[in-house]
Amino acid sequence: MSKSITVNSRAYRLPTAPTIVVCIDGCEQEYINQAILAGEAKFLAGLLSSGTVLAGDCVVPSFTNPNNLSIVTGAPPSVHGICGNFFFDEETQAEVLMNDAKYLRAPTILAEMARAGRRVAVVTAKDKLRSLLGHQLNGICFSAEKADQVNLGEHGIENIVARVGMPVPSVYSAELSEFVFAAGLSILREERPDLMYLSTTDYVQHKHAPGTPEANGFYAMMDDYLARYHAEGAVLAITADHGMNAKTDAVGRPNIVFLQDRLDERYGAHTTRVLLPITDPYVVHHGALGSYATVYLPDHDEQKQRDVAAFIAAIRGVEAVLTRAQASERFELPPERIGELVVLGERLTALGSAADKHDLSGLTVPLRSHGGLSEQKVPLIFNRKLAGIDDARRLRNFDVIDLALNHLA
Repeated sequence: MSKSITVNSRAYRLPTAPTIVVCIDGCEQEYINQAILAGEAKFLAGLLSSGTVLAGDCVVPSFTNPNNLSIVTGAPPSVHGICGNFFFDEETQAEVLMNDAKYLRAPTILAEMARAGRRVAVVTAKDKLRSLLGHQLNGICFSAEKADQVNLGEHGIENIVARVGMPVPSVYSAELSEFVFAAGLSILREERPDLMYLSTTDYVQHKHAPGTPEANGFYAMMDDYLARYHAEGAVLAITADHGMNAKTDAVGRPNIVFLQDRLDERYGAHTTRVLLPITDPYVVHHGALGSYATVYLPDHDEQKQRDVAAFIAAIRGVEAVLTRAQASERFELPPERIGELVVLGERLTALGSAADKHDLSGLTVPLRSHGGLSEQKVPLIFNRKLAGIDDARRLRNFDVIDLALNHLA
């Protein structure tokens, strides 16, 4: 019997112990540092000596869907096709959510592990990821958001709310992520999966900066569950889909460039289309504002494209403007699913479309978000020593399963 599988041109050894991959949504590394300094993350602190603590780059755009799918396919968006939470389908001329598995172009490691006879479980905080992460997966797959609707036929498990002992939390809460960890612990103890993928929500990180009591308390909760997984003999591989930064001016006001308004003022209405791939059904905590945008030019005029690119690049707060070809090559994106131009905001700047299209009433604290290069660095943490890693190798968050299965000392 084979001891490995190959998925998207990469070989993975079959797990020899329960292996849990944790994607902490929005985990800027400073959150862990501050929690450790406050004495709230003793297990994570101990991994400095007993495990392996590394850092890697996430996929740009540094959003949830592209990175979660990169992690579970072990490949960039140019391979799996998911390059945002939202995109403009030029064939149908419609702006659509990219959370349907029909947009996925590559198999997942999760599904292939199950196909190889291994027990696989997936628990995600928000339901928007469930169909993508669970594509063709013969195993357990459900979201904390809709845990009360879980059934054996569709999700591979039942009675999870009773097993966890928590009510189904609000989608805008720290408890949604806690439900993920509590469910993971129950599944680890009862079903003993060979491979489990846990994906949280970044509600806390959008609301609270590193080192605040709320953030430290959230990481203390996670640290406690990670310690329990470790005590159960699991291999832990921890990473993030993206980091997080304040997007404010010096007094905490939202620092936003409304690109559609600026372009309409310059070129007239309906001559350009600004699309924000951060957009999803859950916008209360970030107002659909991030540091990455795409611009579509309906007339496809190359001279106009150059003029628009130069105009946007001169706007204060814009870090870079790339053509479709440049962005697809640099960030390994499927070119047909991005605009003619890709715009990146600076670390403290968020990009919007038109001001009247963003509801900021839910922003009760200073705006924090992600999407650009400033949120690209993420942790890669393991509760085992790893070996055979080339110091010159560029590590990515989607290397996490390779490292966990192929590089244990």
